[in-house]
Amino acid sequence: MFLTSLKKIITGPILGITLLSSFFFVSSAAMAEKISVAGIYTQPIQQKWDARLHLALQAAAAAGEIDYKYSEKVANTDYVRVLREYAQSGVQLIVGEAFGISREARKTAKDYPNVAFLMGDPFKPSGDNFSVFDNYIHEPCYLMGMIAGSMTKTNKIGLVGGYPIGEVNRLFHAFMAGAKAVNPDVAFKVTFIGSWFDPPKAKEAAFAQVEAGVDVLYAERAGVVDAARSKGILAFGNVNDMNVEENGAGVVVTSALWHMESAINHAISQVKAGTFTAQDYKEWTMMTKGGATLAPYYGFEDKIDPQIKAQVATLAEEIRQGTFVVEINDTEPKSTY
Repeated sequence: MFLTSLKKIITGPILGITLLSSFFFVSSAAMAEKISVAGIYTQPIQQKWDARLHLALQAAAAAGEIDYKYSEKVANTDYVRVLREYAQSGVQLIVGEAFGISREARKTAKDYPNVAFLMGDPFKPSGDNFSVFDNYIHEPCYLMGMIAGSMTKTNKIGLVGGYPIGEVNRLFHAFMAGAKAVNPDVAFKVTFIGSWFDPPKAKEAAFAQVEAGVDVLYAERAGVVDAARSKGILAFGNVNDMNVEENGAGVVVTSALWHMESAINHAISQVKAGTFTAQDYKEWTMMTKGGATLAPYYGFEDKIDPQIKAQVATLAEEIRQGTFVVEINDTEPKSTY
């Protein structure tokens, strides 16, 4: 059948070339077609969680996949209004966060069935067009914990976070479990500052932990790295590469990185194909699909026990292959001393 078709194209060159040209023109046009996407953020885009979403959407815009606009510092009390304005403006995909306003955001999505919603949300997908994602970087956090447990001299590690919610709690538990796996004697001091962006408060919390004997810090919040530098101790970063982006050179051993590009690109491709459905994007934010990684060691490459580095590399590959599973524990972690 293929040869017959080919013969017809050869014997009818003008018609064949015309048809083929039309086919490739239409296909190229479909592939190149941009969609309109809006990002809605409750924090300044400098805040690392929102920054990772913003960077992924900027990358898609730079690649010519989307037209991108965004609003930042949108309070929860004003969030639904902004959601509706974007939905009514003809935007095809909205990326944002529904923590604290989940019910209201879902109702809004139901009112705009032709708009795709991809929202940070701790609950399940809703309806036909409300997909959810969360921060599942617990796997590299476990690997970081292994390194931290091997580098502490006092056997006391501090963790400073924003709020004791699932997306933070699971990271702390994984980090603590990784440290315990290589150093059963390690103990932890856990502090939540009650803010997503208050570097001075996070710094003071870290200082208090150092006074309590901590010599390694998990910097879930901005400000902790500065405290570690002031006290001459080590830190581990969270979400972004804090060695590079938060003045962590010589202080931050490595960071658990969150990459939203895979998730964002998946949503964009579904919207373009007209196949977007309500899904849980959890797997797209984990190591298997490239949603989470461990940052380079930079100046600490030769300061980490080679045996620990080898164990981390082996376990990272096992996580990517699905043969090692890091437990997800969303309960509030507590200090152990």
